[in-house]
Amino acid sequence: MEIHELVIEMKLLERRLTLYEEKYGVLSEDFYTAFMAGTLEEYDAYDETRADFSRWKGIFETWRRRKETYSKKLKESELVKVLRFQPAY
Repeated sequence: MEIHELVIEMKLLERRLTLYEEKYGVLSEDFYTAFMAGTLEEYDAYDETRADFSRWKGIFETWRRRKETYSKKLKESELVKVLRFQPAY
């Protein structure tokens, strides 16, 4: 995946993350930390919340993987060359 494709995908994922952040009033990174620590288990009793949390976790993990790939590729590339790329939309 090229750098520009990663940026586009990350922005799409961020839009989806924003919906959960606004719904639950917490940033995704804080939600993920609490979720992974097991401090949100009380919400497992609610089907909608359990489903939301599962999707939110998956979207955040995907965003984080894309961000890591983006950072790695950017370090390997010359920023000047990346900025000169102009995709045909």
